[in-house]
Amino acid sequence: MAAPLRTAVAAASTGFVPRTVFEVSPSITRSYFLGHHAGALASMRKVLSNVGLVLECRDSRVPLTSANPLLEAALAGRDRIVVYTKADLCAPASANRWVEKQQRLLTEFHDAAAITTATARESGAGAGAGRTQVVFADERSPRLMGQLLEAIKARAAAAESLTGVQALVVGMPNAGKSTLLNALRRVGMRLPKAARTGAQPGVTRKLSTPVRVIPEDVPGGIDQGVFVIDTPGVFVPYVGDVEAMLKLSLVGCVKDGLVPAETVADYLLFRLNRRDPALYAELSAPTNDALEFLDAVALRTGKLLRGGVPSREQAADWVVQQWRKGNLGRFGLDDVSEESLRASRARALAGDDQQPLSMSQAKKREKETRKERNAAKRQAAEGA
Repeated sequence: MAAPLRTAVAAASTGFVPRTVFEVSPSITRSYFLGHHAGALASMRKVLSNVGLVLECRDSRVPLTSANPLLEAALAGRDRIVVYTKADLCAPASANRWVEKQQRLLTEFHDAAAITTATARESGAGAGAGRTQVVFADERSPRLMGQLLEAIKARAAAAESLTGVQALVVGMPNAGKSTLLNALRRVGMRLPKAARTGAQPGVTRKLSTPVRVIPEDVPGGIDQGVFVIDTPGVFVPYVGDVEAMLKLSLVGCVKDGLVPAETVADYLLFRLNRRDPALYAELSAPTNDALEFLDAVALRTGKLLRGGVPSREQAADWVVQQWRKGNLGRFGLDDVSEESLRASRARALAGDDQQPLSMSQAKKREKETRKERNAAKRQAAEGA
């Protein structure tokens, strides 16, 4: 979720003018769909008949980019709570009113999508869909975790299951699924964590055994309690938009190094400059030059090679990790506004947001698009 920019003030006070466009080679890696991702999807489908609720995790810093059409298709028809994780990293703690507005916009966005799906179902088009609810979560906030637990309890009571409700927690790699499960268990059961977590994606490689996160509450209509099954993160086969791949790399949805660290750091510099160059004032003077920036960071933090030569790769890794921890500003990367969400809904209705099912299909589509674009240029040139 992208907070209001302050670059106009920064530019006026320093004379520095940030880049308005980030240029990157379209040849960068745009896939992180691994074997265990495909296996996880197959396993989810096998257990779906026993699942009463889906907890879909999306990173609050990329609430739109971290949506996964593969999961939408595989888990269609199940009641769902979309959990926007890491909410503490998408905005400063003082930006409460702004965060509330972002939450309202995303809730309305999901409500509109649910109405569209229900209308399609009534007209006989497509598969049925369960109810979707939106919750924002920070595993360190007892208040937010309590709100999520109450939402789960309400769904469990409505299910009226005599054997307990099983929920799948799903999402892109490193979207906070295992961390969420542990937080639910800690707050709901007062028990220690049950799932391994890590800073890099890929810690969870297969579906876990069900973990109880809410105890039995017969008077409250919850027999046997609520159990959550942890799942591996699932990436999309191919990311059509280059900037989307950079966003996912920056927040850690892909393994570090898949996209060169210097490229990810350059994109971070671009976003920092668009927001406020003062965010990295202790590391470097304002600059649009990634190499100059990384050299300054390396000298400032001691990331040096033999002979005192700045290690740009180490500096890039360090600065990206600092941003992920919230030490270089807390802000989102997606534009969450009424206009952008309206455009996203329009693309979804037109089918433009549907991801290709494979990398070969995606490359074929891009090739056809290039041909059409080049043909249009030729026609324009001949007409001139």
